[in-house]
Amino acid sequence: MPLDPQALGKALGEPLTLHSTLCRREVGAFLQARQGGQELLVACTQEQRLFTELAAQAQATQGGWTPLRFVNIRETGGWSRDAAQAMPKLAALLAAARLPEPEPVATVSYRSEGRLLVIGPMEPAEAMAASLADVMQVTLFAQGGAGAQARRWPVISGHIDGITGWLGAFDLAWTQSNPIDLDLCTRCNACVQACPEGAIGLDYQVNLDACKSHRACVKACGAAAAIDFQRAPAAVTQAFDLVLDLRAAPAFLQHAKPQGYLHLAPGAAPQARLDAVLALRGLVGEFEKPKFFQYKQTLCAHSRNRQVGCSACIDVCSAEAISSEPARQQIKVNPSLCVGCGACTSVCPTGALTYTYPRPNEQGVKLKTLLDTYAKAGGRDAMLLLHSQEAGAAMVEALGRAARVGGAHGVPANLMPMALWHTASTGIELWLAAVAGGARHVAVLATDEEAPQYLDALRQQMDVAQAILTGLGYEGPHFSLVHCQHPSDLDQELQLITRRAGGVPAKPARFAVGADKRPTLELALDHLIDHARQLPDAIALPAVGSPLGSIVVDKDKCTLCMACVSACPASALQDKPDAPQLSFIEKNCVQCGLCASTCPEAAITLQPRLLTSPERKRSRVLNASAPYACVRCAKPFGTLKAIESMLGKLGGHAMFQGAAAERLKMCGDCRVIDIYSANNEIRITDV
Repeated sequence: MPLDPQALGKALGEPLTLHSTLCRREVGAFLQARQGGQELLVACTQEQRLFTELAAQAQATQGGWTPLRFVNIRETGGWSRDAAQAMPKLAALLAAARLPEPEPVATVSYRSEGRLLVIGPMEPAEAMAASLADVMQVTLFAQGGAGAQARRWPVISGHIDGITGWLGAFDLAWTQSNPIDLDLCTRCNACVQACPEGAIGLDYQVNLDACKSHRACVKACGAAAAIDFQRAPAAVTQAFDLVLDLRAAPAFLQHAKPQGYLHLAPGAAPQARLDAVLALRGLVGEFEKPKFFQYKQTLCAHSRNRQVGCSACIDVCSAEAISSEPARQQIKVNPSLCVGCGACTSVCPTGALTYTYPRPNEQGVKLKTLLDTYAKAGGRDAMLLLHSQEAGAAMVEALGRAARVGGAHGVPANLMPMALWHTASTGIELWLAAVAGGARHVAVLATDEEAPQYLDALRQQMDVAQAILTGLGYEGPHFSLVHCQHPSDLDQELQLITRRAGGVPAKPARFAVGADKRPTLELALDHLIDHARQLPDAIALPAVGSPLGSIVVDKDKCTLCMACVSACPASALQDKPDAPQLSFIEKNCVQCGLCASTCPEAAITLQPRLLTSPERKRSRVLNASAPYACVRCAKPFGTLKAIESMLGKLGGHAMFQGAAAERLKMCGDCRVIDIYSANNEIRITDV
């Protein structure tokens, strides 16, 4: 790699000593550097395992502890046709790699004792059981086929009603409807031979659709008495830690299956079967994973007053880990099912769901470090490539290797890769913050590991963000969703992206990304608006996915009942305590639709947009009305519009005529007094 230690050292603020290979021949230099006791960053990942082991051995024998980190600058930039111009990018990658580790987060625990359920035809089920029985307690759920005569594992049969749960906590619900008791059956096969319809297979289950009730099998079973057609079907529930499903159709249809559940379709390749065995063997014991989300119910726009508004997180979750609880006016996230994609936090308009691994502010620091270091080192037209740390990182590395041997261009010099736990974990607020900080393009790399709904959600977020930038006069495009299956496809896409440099503010933003979504979004919008190339009064935004907008109130329909105020989760709608008046702060509106669904008069319509004037942050009156005074005591008790609407609707009703109609014009106290007085007059007249 054409590395320039002086340029890198200048960008990082300290002198650097260049090691030419950082491979096994550099072991001595590595151990010597470790003796310094300072944090050690190895700018290559090829020998990560070796260097980690050497550091552990040195610590055990010599004492002392040296923080050790690794970063790949080879495939991400040093192996590229642009490598000679990649020094600013390499400096940025080194600077980002030296940032402190993210703060610890809460964890989710699993405990698996190896109770394995294998579902499928007997032959492959027994073959897989034989590979796992030395470390697991295997139970087979027979689904046809011919099994071995030796009773090596418990075998159950019947109709599967459902499987729920996750690693260490699966529940199998099934109906024991097989007339043959597999515990009593001796596998003599007399019933198989005796059945005239061939309704009994070598899995010793009776096909009741084919059975014609000859009962020759019962007679053939003899003293074993294992067959009883009079036995009533029994509902059974059984617990397992792991499930291996060998059927054609999986038990779980969602994209992200529960941890501990593996589906291996019939005819799977030997390598796939071996991978399944190894994966299952590694799932015995106690495990922890990060709790990837934080939920703030007070910010949630899902439900108010038993009306459902925003359901974006439920719709996008590929693990079906999020469910609705309208009675409690909230959602419920099952941390044991959550796979940490972060898509729910990206589409959440209020920030009620926040990604925690890492937190948004930690991601913001990394973005700012990349962009600031790149600019300080003399880099121009900075761009970002966000990718997953597994499949995405592997594809970027494969592209770098192809470039090294002349088979590809490689990662462009101005495109900085940034690994994420999952590509769906960032959204509009971080992307716009990156553009405000000087990123001319933000590309998100998607591979086959992403669920289809993730890609739809990312496109919707990009459409909203691009509409904002285009409306403010920043030439684009600024965002790309790069969906690739091969490094050669990625190479072509990255070369196209470098020719799509979007406009950025004349002065990069200096604000820090916060832990909450809406404040960060507001800071980014303020900076982009302050440096806009054009400034229309309002920018229309896409109807789907927009977290910004206004509402339109039909004053002819609105009765100022204020139901919308109590439904609004973001305090965008407000009333006036001493007057019938409905006010609105547009900055707070998250376009959840709860106000529209709550309004009994259907008087509210959503208007996705970005208002660019300072009025966006100020309260404005949407509707007001004169108060209606009680006809008996003159005290105001409602709005003129509401009382007139009520009188119009009830005017023809038989129960609201005469004095009853007049009471509708009274306040609550006077209405009671009037009814009481009328009742007393009736009693005196009767006497």
